[in-house]
Amino acid sequence: MLLAIDIGNSNVVCGLSSNNHWAEQFRIHTVENKTADEYEVIYRTLLASRNIDLKKIERVVLSSVVPTLILPIREMIRKLFNQEPLILGPELYPRLNIGIRNPYEIGTDLVSNAVAAHNKYPGNCIVVDFGTALTFTVIKADGDLLGVTIAPGLKTAMTSLSQKTAQLPNVDLAVPPSCIGKNTVHAMQAGIVLGYKGLIESLLTGMKKEMDGKTTVIATGGLATVMLPILDSFDHHEPLLTLDGLKIIGNIFYK
Repeated sequence: MLLAIDIGNSNVVCGLSSNNHWAEQFRIHTVENKTADEYEVIYRTLLASRNIDLKKIERVVLSSVVPTLILPIREMIRKLFNQEPLILGPELYPRLNIGIRNPYEIGTDLVSNAVAAHNKYPGNCIVVDFGTALTFTVIKADGDLLGVTIAPGLKTAMTSLSQKTAQLPNVDLAVPPSCIGKNTVHAMQAGIVLGYKGLIESLLTGMKKEMDGKTTVIATGGLATVMLPILDSFDHHEPLLTLDGLKIIGNIFYK
């Protein structure tokens, strides 16, 4: 079995692949000050609750956009599985089937998304990842990772608005009944959710104009389900795209 671990700013998302299919997925909150021993207890408990034999996990692939967590998670993997994880980073990029122009500036989660998208869909691709940040990763048909566009994520924007204002609460991310808010909750939902609809559609329209040929648009990330009901811009929804990329990368290096 292959264990893929994606350490994000809000959550650590994990997937167990058996016979090239995802057998289990789970996520925990990202906590930067946890030790390797604490993470070992968490992972041992999660895997035991799913009746997963630790000895059957033969490969571990790790991506992290939180540098301080790489060491404790790496130590946890050593203790729990008696092996070194494959850590996605710039030194591995030359062996991937995509071209990366700024390897030390791009997040490894976006690289993993690009690998998965390029393998799954022929032609140009745009991956929109609805996470702590809202990211647009553009991949050309030949595998060249053309560039990335970044905006605050929906929840990040909503939290910032409530924390920086005295009278605005932190409200649920949901589609309001109107663009014109009749109360505080609907006013904030209109500004964030419907406002981001315009942002996303505008950026995708501009990006497609800069691409040659048909472009496939893929949604991923935990908050995609909030926006997809009101967007017609997406061809596919791939909730496990980052894990899929890590699995593909693991298969390349563990041959």
